[in-house]
Amino acid sequence: MTLLIVALAIVFIVLTVLVISKTQTLLKGVKGETEQNDDVVDSANNMNGFGLFIFWILSVIGFVWSFLYAKKDFLMAFGDIPTASSVHGKETDFWFWFGMAVITVAFLIVNSVLFYFPLKYRYDKNRKAHFYPHNNTLEVVWTLIPAIVMAGLVFTGLRVWNKVMSDAPKDAEIIEIMGKQFGWQVRYGGVDNGKLGNHSFKLIDDAAGNEFGVDFTDENSFDDFTNSSEMHIPKGKPVLLKIRARDVLHSVFIPHMRVKMDAVPGMPTKFWFVADKSTADMKAELGNPDFKYEIACTEVCGRSHFAMKLILVVDEPADYEKWKKEQKSLLASKPEFLDKVPANLKAKALKYLPSEAPSDSTTASASTSLPTVTSLR
Repeated sequence: MTLLIVALAIVFIVLTVLVISKTQTLLKGVKGETEQNDDVVDSANNMNGFGLFIFWILSVIGFVWSFLYAKKDFLMAFGDIPTASSVHGKETDFWFWFGMAVITVAFLIVNSVLFYFPLKYRYDKNRKAHFYPHNNTLEVVWTLIPAIVMAGLVFTGLRVWNKVMSDAPKDAEIIEIMGKQFGWQVRYGGVDNGKLGNHSFKLIDDAAGNEFGVDFTDENSFDDFTNSSEMHIPKGKPVLLKIRARDVLHSVFIPHMRVKMDAVPGMPTKFWFVADKSTADMKAELGNPDFKYEIACTEVCGRSHFAMKLILVVDEPADYEKWKKEQKSLLASKPEFLDKVPANLKAKALKYLPSEAPSDSTTASASTSLPTVTSLR
């Protein structure tokens, strides 16, 4: 690829020097500094015409070669490269390549004519130029056709965009992913109702282990659990990612799923999709037992931005539910958070603690609160 670029650059420089040289000779003739010679003029025009057309042929060859050379690295369905691993990804890929095909055909036609005309209509002393000021039919044709094609591309793209960015289905699995320098944190709604508890930036306390700022006054928080090493999602079920950032701008990018959405401090964003290939499916399809889906940050967020990655595991639905049940809630991992639970909810919170007895202070706090709850009822 590098050698081709160098060769084209050399050809371009040589042609430029020749054009400048011949132009200077012609200008001298026009100014009367030298005697005008039709043979010199013909020679210069022939050289320019053939040179430009040869340059275009070489450019097309280089364009085709570079595409064939690089296609092995495309995240598209070419040869051994698999199709997208999400339902919407396949549709967006199709319309991307459809648009690229339309643009490429238009590019080749227009530029082929552009480079052919200097050769076709180069100076000929025996030919008279035809004065052709205007043609309404031609104007309508070359305005109407591009307008129709572009409108078609815009409206089909808008239809797909509206579908991709629509509200997630009600049965979607809700997962929160939070970016911070320089890693991803993931929070799940637990196995009871799948709802995420409230959070507040005022409650963030890394030293205590509450990196998400989970609000334990909300009973939906009691079964929430977190993970900072990998994200699990179910195959074939809608997944709604609730996205936020703790410090600077980040961006959630799952290339195989065609998922990309910025994580903006103070402005929660979201993206939903359906993964239709599990990690095991991709390993079998690629013949690569070491394959892993990856979540990367695609917004430069600091000096360690390059290392901000997270493993994504797509499980079969049954395996995903089994994995969720094996996870320990944040409250179970940090029993001391029970102190932040309101007195009237401590009884509900206790069932998420480990089976062994909690600390004396926690037990006392919970036991003294229970009679109060009973009397209020």
